[in-house]
Amino acid sequence: MAGRIEDYALIGDMQTAALVCRDGSVDWLCLPRFDSHAVFAALLGTEEHGFWRIGPTYPEGSEAPVASRRRYCGDSLILEQEWDTPRGTVRVTDFMPPRDGAPQMTRIVEGISGRVPMHSALRMRFSYGRVTPWVHRVDNRTVAVAGPDSVWLDTDVETHGQDLTTHSDFTVGPGERLTFTIQWQPSHKEAPPLPDPEGALQLTVDFWREWVEHCTYHGPYREAVVRSLITLKALTYAPTGGIVAAPTTSLPEDIGGSRNWDYRYTWLRDAAITLSSLLRTGYREEARAWREWLLRAVAGDPENLQIMYGIAGERELGEAELDWLPGYENSGPVRVGNGAAGQLQLDVYGEVTEALHLAHMTGLARNDYASLLQLKLIRYLEDHWNEPDEGIWEVRGPRRHFVHSKVMAWVAVDRTVKLIESGDADGPLERWRELRETIHRDVCEKGYDPERNTFTQSYGSRELDASLLLIPQMGFLPPDDKRVIGTIEAIQRELSTPDGFVLRYPTAGEDAGVDGLEGDEGAFLACSFWLADDLAMIGRVDEARRLFEKLLGLRNDLGLLAEEWDSTLQRQVGNFPQAFSHVPLIDTALRLTASGAYGG
Repeated sequence: MAGRIEDYALIGDMQTAALVCRDGSVDWLCLPRFDSHAVFAALLGTEEHGFWRIGPTYPEGSEAPVASRRRYCGDSLILEQEWDTPRGTVRVTDFMPPRDGAPQMTRIVEGISGRVPMHSALRMRFSYGRVTPWVHRVDNRTVAVAGPDSVWLDTDVETHGQDLTTHSDFTVGPGERLTFTIQWQPSHKEAPPLPDPEGALQLTVDFWREWVEHCTYHGPYREAVVRSLITLKALTYAPTGGIVAAPTTSLPEDIGGSRNWDYRYTWLRDAAITLSSLLRTGYREEARAWREWLLRAVAGDPENLQIMYGIAGERELGEAELDWLPGYENSGPVRVGNGAAGQLQLDVYGEVTEALHLAHMTGLARNDYASLLQLKLIRYLEDHWNEPDEGIWEVRGPRRHFVHSKVMAWVAVDRTVKLIESGDADGPLERWRELRETIHRDVCEKGYDPERNTFTQSYGSRELDASLLLIPQMGFLPPDDKRVIGTIEAIQRELSTPDGFVLRYPTAGEDAGVDGLEGDEGAFLACSFWLADDLAMIGRVDEARRLFEKLLGLRNDLGLLAEEWDSTLQRQVGNFPQAFSHVPLIDTALRLTASGAYGG
């Protein structure tokens, strides 16, 4: 069985990523891209579906020992795990160097004290664990081949095959360093060059040191902010600038349930808010690359804006189920692709426009086509803002007039009006000022419940929705407006868990809820950060700080967050690590630091 979600560490090369468990097992790795088929898929099944464990030898029939300690090497994605054993201490360093060519993962085994017997078990299974490759030797190198894929193993130690697995047994003493590297290559090409593990390690150290130096945040939460920024950088596909929502698929929002989705794509919403956080912390190059990705992705058809695209801008993301994988802790089905790509989510227009506006305001070099795109998006909204949609949470039930969607349509128009007022674009200013007022009036009349003094999830409904917490953050209403304060307090009463975190909206257990799905889910971490933001905005800064620091306590020991927190099981759930959790962490840290609302 795979470890708990929080037991995993992330390593990556800005093109793909691996998850490494505390017992030294790599249980998830897609090659060569985030959205490629997995070579190691034990995370969603069993060891039969592919894994790579390196750790101290242990008796047959017992569980692999977990590391005594683990950490990232400074501000980097270089993972170090150490085991204390009766025979001594050993360290395994795992990393993926940034690359232009073949993707590679390197593992360095280093003796610290004593002489420790070690074992490596490498079971490669292509196509998400379905295909067993042909493994053979070529010029003292091990290669696994199946269809279009090949993976090459280079190591200092002897290997042997047993039970369709490549094994290595060896002993490491003080100061000894033994290396293992795998590289992916299209099977029709010649072998990749022999790796240089130590050189690759230094390259990776230098890359992350230089990248982190650009961070402009030096406040009291710097450790948490920098780790979140590194995580967001790791989720960026370097060749195109696209940003995946998470590097995994089908990690459940409800253990044992069916709320399992593929997040290895670029949601415009997630990428836009990621861009905003990067801009506010000094990372303009990433912002520029994402803007260029956006312009390419929507080129030629901006009126039919999709809510998500492939990491190179692909539009076809058909959803399928992998019935040979039982799912994480038997949470089926395992899905690849995402059928929500065809949904109408009007809020996306607001998030994209807000990101472009922020890029403009922070001095990113002007791009005329970006301004043209923004104008085209507003022309679309003129005719469609008053339609029902599936909303920010991608409901699979009937479309509704979601309040958050209308608010973000207002944001799109408001930011475009400001762009025209600044003289950096031309458009029908008065007409769009009137449109802005029309949307605002519509929301306040139809999306507000005066009896309960709260905005509601959709027009005419009584349900609440945590996305309403964004109303003051987007400037739709000022924080001291009684309707804003009433909404915040209503969400605290009706959508908070016993430990003070926030649900997205009510679910209905065994019955289909407002989202058209059965089952429940954990507290949505982004929404909980939004609440902390709002509390700070309305002057309840001490309460905001306490909630924020409580949320920081949910991170695993390496500073990583999944999508949700299960308050009953007291564990992380959902895809991991999740950009939509790390972005509001950064934003709330910046707000609390600006307000002086922090301890110590």
